[in-house]
Amino acid sequence: MEKYPMTREGLDNLEDERRRLKNQERPAVIKAIAEAREHGDLSENAEYHAARERQSFIEGRLAELEDIISRADVIDTSKLSGDTVRFGATVLVADEDTDEEIKYKIVGSHEADINSGRISVTAPLARALIGKTIGDSVEVMTPGGEKSYEICDVRFD
Repeated sequence: MEKYPMTREGLDNLEDERRRLKNQERPAVIKAIAEAREHGDLSENAEYHAARERQSFIEGRLAELEDIISRADVIDTSKLSGDTVRFGATVLVADEDTDEEIKYKIVGSHEADINSGRISVTAPLARALIGKTIGDSVEVMTPGGEKSYEICDVRFD
């Protein structure tokens, strides 16, 4: 059984989502289904079908969350240090063409969010950065072509 590397924060977020789905969303959709049933003919009842579809989504997501949480391998990043990039590192890189600096945190695939600057450990950029140190350059193939980045800083929070 494959384990999923994850930060404590990532696991906490998944557990919060599971709790919200179980304690708020699930009871609300059950109530909506009961109310829609009271409106009569179910074959032409759009509210009923929408509520059942929502229920199906909630139950599927809960099953997915249960699986992910049960296989989570939490890595305590607060105990990590050094200037070598590895899981849990926050890395400041500079685009060697534009000198634009970008900060990324390398996290598990189930907690990645590029808009928050969190990239999956399996992403091409993260795979290129792992094992490198401050001052190293990496080349990554992106959809827009090959990009070169220089590692400016590595921190563990």
